[in-house]
Amino acid sequence: MKRDVVITGIGIVSSLGEGIGIHAQALAAGGPPVVDAAAFAPYPVHPLKALELDLQIPKKSDQRQMEPWQRLGVYAAGVALDDAGLKQDADAKAMLQVIVAAGGGERDHGVDAAILTDLRGANAAGSLLNERLMGDLRPTLFLAQLSNLLAGNIAIVHGVTGASRTFMGEEQAGVDAIRTAHARIAAGQAEVMLVGGAYNAERRDMLLLFELGGYLRKGDFAPVFAREDAPGIITGSAAAFLVIESAERAAARGAKTHARLEHVAATRSRRAPGSVEAALRALIAGFGTAPPEALAISAATGTAGITAEEAAAIATLPQAKRIATGDLVGHTLEAAFPVSIALAAAALSTGQAGEALVTGAGHWRGEGAARLVRA
Repeated sequence: MKRDVVITGIGIVSSLGEGIGIHAQALAAGGPPVVDAAAFAPYPVHPLKALELDLQIPKKSDQRQMEPWQRLGVYAAGVALDDAGLKQDADAKAMLQVIVAAGGGERDHGVDAAILTDLRGANAAGSLLNERLMGDLRPTLFLAQLSNLLAGNIAIVHGVTGASRTFMGEEQAGVDAIRTAHARIAAGQAEVMLVGGAYNAERRDMLLLFELGGYLRKGDFAPVFAREDAPGIITGSAAAFLVIESAERAAARGAKTHARLEHVAATRSRRAPGSVEAALRALIAGFGTAPPEALAISAATGTAGITAEEAAAIATLPQAKRIATGDLVGHTLEAAFPVSIALAAAALSTGQAGEALVTGAGHWRGEGAARLVRA
């Protein structure tokens, strides 16, 4: 069984703002991006534009118990449900299945810094660490760090009561979240799904982790495919959720269709030289021949080597216009592929292209691609 799968709801928030309009406008103009090079110097980031959280998360108590990345994701999910016309449809939300691409929970930087400072002069570091962890960390902190709480908060705030799944695994989590949602609907295992991810880039702990691996760009902003002087990731705070459903169901309820999601595929190469380019070429070739006017949207990271191979794979497309998601909103790890799919769907919905191909190679593992066509 192979059914047509369509995107009927787009919820996207980033450093550019909120919604399809502002992001479609940035796509058409090629930017400009919003970049803060001072707050976390020497690492530039794309900071989130302030949101009026009450619009999608009415209860202050709900807002307080979420970490920033969860608030960001819940907000984007609400925008997607509104856009799809499902926010007030209790029956639809009862059958709506949710797939979230998520990272780990956020840290209490103050507590971490205090513990590390005290450990420097401790005679018995292990005992002190155990004592401080038991005494300084609130029990709720451990619960807040559970990645599947984003799906739980979407259920609580928006009244979505269908099944939910959470995928972890950096960029590939976002690829597989979209791939799984598409496959389940195409196979008749589901009718409508809410799928996406969120990432808070304004976190010193995550910047530290990526810097320890040598993955971050230092200095001024540069386009993703033009960072030869200082290769690396410029992260961005953003979230994207999509309402994906069978074409038959969308037509039956008279829903507006932004785009048809034709193919989603994923693989994992061994990352030998040339393997990323070969993997992406194979995924794209599996979708059939792209028309010359196709739009290519890349979730490339900007890291050395891998980004050049992704550019080479995209270059095989005939005369396609190439846009890097990172040039507009920054790299968003687990949310990178959902954000790129959302941008592609917005471009098709606003008439910028008739077809779009989305690619993404993770900063150290995993490759994915998708093909969308105008509805």
